[in-house]
Amino acid sequence: MERIKCLIAGSGPAGYTAAIYASRANLSPVIYSGLELGGQLTTTTVVENFPGFPEGVDGTLLVDNMRRQAERLGTQIRTGCVTKCDFSARPFKIEIDGNLTVEAETLIIATGASAKYLGIPGESEFRGSGVSACATCDGFFYRKQDVAVIGGGDTACEEAVYLSGLCNKVYMIIRRDAMRASKAMQQKVAARENIEILWNSLPKEVVGDLKGVNGIKIEDKLSGVQRVVPVQGVFLAIGHHPNSEVFAPWINTNSEGYILTEPDSPKTNVAGVFAAGDVMDLHYKQAITAAASGCKAAMEAERFLADN
Repeated sequence: MERIKCLIAGSGPAGYTAAIYASRANLSPVIYSGLELGGQLTTTTVVENFPGFPEGVDGTLLVDNMRRQAERLGTQIRTGCVTKCDFSARPFKIEIDGNLTVEAETLIIATGASAKYLGIPGESEFRGSGVSACATCDGFFYRKQDVAVIGGGDTACEEAVYLSGLCNKVYMIIRRDAMRASKAMQQKVAARENIEILWNSLPKEVVGDLKGVNGIKIEDKLSGVQRVVPVQGVFLAIGHHPNSEVFAPWINTNSEGYILTEPDSPKTNVAGVFAAGDVMDLHYKQAITAAASGCKAAMEAERFLADN
């Protein structure tokens, strides 16, 4: 059975950064890429808030550069998903794709989180060209335009307030007659004159053409009447799903499935297992914060191996 000194599950900014640091520390890291090679960055277009790229950079190119850098330093990158694990003893036993088992002296979990989508017509068709799940990432491209935010929780309110500073008009589409958001966040929304709340509204379809999104069709729950709200961007703010299920029998998570780590640390409740990126980040979910946590995870893995 193959024994790996530092195994990294996931191939987004957290996983690749962890690999870069682990390679330089002579840990001979091996990445298993997971289902989505490159993570959520590959679903966006131009990234303008990653340091070092004054003109912005294509999301897929950015993460591909990270991959190439990790490979150049000696990381082995393999296709495959962790499907089962046994953390009862070290080395840990990690099953890949249900048919291959390897041993790992340390494991860095960087499997990320997947944005939740509604599954309505047009949503996947216009993803990256009018449909987004990250206002901080993509809001800049909708300056002086009209956009819609779908959701009624704190995240949706935060997205709407952020976009209201960039956009001409922000519609919040809420399926109920009340928000789930905290009172403080509701007050922030109410204070923005260019945010309009559409209560009791069900999103039915994202509407657009070859140029991109030009509207969202909604249905009034009370009357059943449908109409198209003219917008150039639709932002989903209905939450994320951390990709942590396979590790949950061994690793502590919160009620939403985010991996719990020690304060200001990538250490999990299992010694030698670390978590980085969106799979453990409830708040920021940015490429730069994911990369930083990947760095921390690799450094802690190096220290752990030195001590053990």
